[in-house]
Amino acid sequence: MSDSNQSANSPHSAVHLGSQTSSLYAGAGVDIEAGNRAVDLMKSAVRSTFTPDVRADIGSFGGLFALTDLPAQPLLVASTDGVGTKVKLAAQHGRWQSIGHDIVNHCLNDILVQGARPLFFLDYIAADKLVPENVAAVVLGMAEACRAAGCALLGGETAEMPGVYTSGSCDVAGTIIGLVDQDALLPRLNEMQPGDLLYGLPSSGPHTNGYSLIRRVLEARDLHQQLEEGESLIDAVLAPHRSYLSPLLKLQEAGIAVKGLAHITGGGLYDNVPRILPSGLRARIDRRSWNPPPVFRRLLDWSGMEREEAYRVLNMGIGMVVVVSADHKDPIQSALPDAIHIGALTASNHPDSDIIFVN
Repeated sequence: MSDSNQSANSPHSAVHLGSQTSSLYAGAGVDIEAGNRAVDLMKSAVRSTFTPDVRADIGSFGGLFALTDLPAQPLLVASTDGVGTKVKLAAQHGRWQSIGHDIVNHCLNDILVQGARPLFFLDYIAADKLVPENVAAVVLGMAEACRAAGCALLGGETAEMPGVYTSGSCDVAGTIIGLVDQDALLPRLNEMQPGDLLYGLPSSGPHTNGYSLIRRVLEARDLHQQLEEGESLIDAVLAPHRSYLSPLLKLQEAGIAVKGLAHITGGGLYDNVPRILPSGLRARIDRRSWNPPPVFRRLLDWSGMEREEAYRVLNMGIGMVVVVSADHKDPIQSALPDAIHIGALTASNHPDSDIIFVN
């Protein structure tokens, strides 16, 4: 168990110790009462995400979730990730709630690309010193994102670890579990063929990638300056990671058969699109088909980064890529008006050339 107010496997819960023990522990740098206050502040937000399948209340050692309405060939899909160094920028500007959305939606999108619907989410929040109101704000953001996805915030850990984390630092991570029928599993490699279309779904900003560079670039900048579209710079770089669950559901409702989805995270378009392609096919992407939002153009100008590197470090305005048959061109535009036709699949005999860009 870590130095915290919770068991590592339990839903957010409180532990009470005698005053002498608490005083000695506080002298070592851990404030148990701060952890307890954080739990009290977040309880209603966590309970608001509970679905009928949640079978244990806050305070149990482990979360309980009933597997009901199972498909014929059920597969559980799991993903773990973190907010990364974006959490440092968010903390500096008091944007705690937004990083709760970031971690849930990042993990959610990672299992969507395999066709899974989310069941439940587990979080981990660690810091050198817990500030109950900040922790509660992060969990509130997680709860909002979970409710929007129909996903239960089943449990979590808040860890106070002085000496491990530097003063004023914190970390936010999470794990999501989803469910998919084996017959609905993505990508459908055997169905992909030359001529299939690639559509890009716009991102809401840099999402959760590239922030070690972004923070360095912004150090001497006026973060309240207005960008071309009237948005402030700080709002643009701290915009929560977009969830692509709703667009995917709209495609399903429209009867559009998706052959593959690529979540554009670390590695950008260069590294993530090839992950869902079979051998013998490559992606041809026309960078002229969309204009990266102003925040990306500013970051490129200020950093001096070459454009080729930018498309590997940042998402450049495209957060998810969808592969569909060519005959779905009109239906997909009707179902998702903001979808951008960014390219197509082509045959390739060069195993080291799985993506090419047209400038």
